[in-house]
Amino acid sequence: MAEATASSKKVKFMITRQDGPDAAAYTEEFELPYRPGMNVISALMEIQRNPVNAKGEKIAPVCWESNCLEEVCGACSMVINGKPRQACAALIDKLEQPIRIQPMKTFPVVRDLVIDRSRMFTALKRVKAWVPIDGTYDLGPGPRMAEKKRQWAYELSKCMTCGVCLESCPNVNDKTDFIGPAAISQVRLFNSHPTGEMNKEERLEALMQDGGIEGCGNSQNCVRSCPKGIPLTTSIAEMNKQTTKHMFKQWLGV
Repeated sequence: MAEATASSKKVKFMITRQDGPDAAAYTEEFELPYRPGMNVISALMEIQRNPVNAKGEKIAPVCWESNCLEEVCGACSMVINGKPRQACAALIDKLEQPIRIQPMKTFPVVRDLVIDRSRMFTALKRVKAWVPIDGTYDLGPGPRMAEKKRQWAYELSKCMTCGVCLESCPNVNDKTDFIGPAAISQVRLFNSHPTGEMNKEERLEALMQDGGIEGCGNSQNCVRSCPKGIPLTTSIAEMNKQTTKHMFKQWLGV
C-alpha cells in the first residue's frame, strides 16, 4: 500500500514559457510522477522526454540550459518559486508546490528558460577580468601569492558567471548600464594577482566610468543570493576604497 501511494504521488510545475525573444510570455502547467531524489533539472528532462502538459496536450518541449549538473557551470540559472538559483541544486523535496519556474528577468529571453547573458560577459570584458599572459612562450614560474591572500582570492575565483547576483540586484535592469556585483568582484580578484595587477589601474578606471561602481545601491541582495557564498559586498567596499584612492592620485598627479 505504501508503495502504491508513493508511485501515485504527483509533482506540479507552473512554467513560464516564451516562444521567442519578441513573443508574449505565458504559463503552462505540468504534472509529473514523483521520484525520490528529483531535482528541477531531472523534471525538465522528463518533460523534454515526454512533452505533454497537465491537460494531456502534446506540446513543444520546454527549452532550458544546463551543463555540469553539480552547481559549477552556472548555466541552469532560473527563478524557482520566486528565488533566482541553480536548477540542478533545487531538490523537489525541499520546494513548495506547485513549483513555479521562470526565466531570470534581468537578461533577455531567447526561448522559455533560456536567457542571453551577454550583458554579464560584456561587463567582464569591460573590466578586463583576466590575467594578460598568452602562453606562447615560457616565462618560468610566476610570482607566488601569500597564503593568506590566496585563501580569500580563491573564494572570489568561485564565481561561475551564473547571473544570480545580477538578477537579485535592484540596480541591474534594462534602464541602467550598471555592470553588476560579479564584475566588480572580479576586478578585486585579478588586481590582487601578482601578474594581473600590472593592469590594476586600467581596471579601476573602468569601474570609475558610467555604469561602474557608482551604480551600486548597497542593497546587499547579491551576497545573500550568491550560490557560492562569495563575499560580494566586501569586494564592492574594497573596490570603492581603491577607486577613491586612485581618483585622488589622479587629481594630485601622483
